[in-house]
Amino acid sequence: MEPDSVKLKPIKPALAGYIRESKSLLGNTAGPDENAIHDIRVLMKKSRAIMKLAASQLNKEYFERDLHELREVGRILRSWREASVHRKILKDLRKVHPDILSKLKDNEKLVALMKKTESFQELPEEKKEDQTKINSILTKAGYRLRFQSMNTIDPHLLYREFELTYAHVVDLFMTCRNRPRPKNLHEFRKKAKDFLYQLNFFRPLNPPVVKALEKKLDSMTQNLGKFNDLAQLIKTLDYKYPDCANQPFMDELIVMIRQKQDRYLGKVWPFAYDIFCPGQKLVNILGFKLLLI
Repeated sequence: MEPDSVKLKPIKPALAGYIRESKSLLGNTAGPDENAIHDIRVLMKKSRAIMKLAASQLNKEYFERDLHELREVGRILRSWREASVHRKILKDLRKVHPDILSKLKDNEKLVALMKKTESFQELPEEKKEDQTKINSILTKAGYRLRFQSMNTIDPHLLYREFELTYAHVVDLFMTCRNRPRPKNLHEFRKKAKDFLYQLNFFRPLNPPVVKALEKKLDSMTQNLGKFNDLAQLIKTLDYKYPDCANQPFMDELIVMIRQKQDRYLGKVWPFAYDIFCPGQKLVNILGFKLLLI
């Protein structure tokens, strides 16, 4: 016999767990490694996504302050991550196209990007100050959360906010299909991640279908992320076309990067069409037999 109701995952314990895990990954004097930086950024995105889901039921001052503070953590760590991502992309390109990279060995920007950063102890003082700032933000966020009552969260209102997230992503999907510019694709990826992380809280309603959908969304957003990493690399290289100052081999390198972007987007659109094509109802995509809770 089917149950009369299904209980959703509680918001407050999940949010507390994300903050606690982030503090643990941040480390002490040694600082976070590349994997930890990535994981903390993901945890901050998850935290912000579920806060948005419950925004209409949270204290407005608390919501706005903590959303800003948790976004600041991600912003600080972004610059740490970008250096390692650029280096990894260029090293991978060098393995596949060694002739092109060898011809650009005198390009100062490429040389600087491919240079491995020193250990945390040897980083500039401002990086250590950043780590201290992040730790303070997370500590205060965890403390404030303890005094936020979330016992009366209405799951029907959560689902209503979830539907609004879905509608926003559908609109961004159509924007990208008509104008597939890096800026639009970046926004699509960010909001699709919000949808993915919010979806996790509705998994108890239909676990097999939701898990399958999460897998598609994860693949889609990862490929959009790889596209964006390449777009950021091109921006960091300050590449423009046409530009008479360009080295011919730099033009060739950019073509290789553009081809990689095309392949990543080719993997995005089939999943995006299935999930976000207009005319569909969210409840049908999720296959819920019980609409809450």
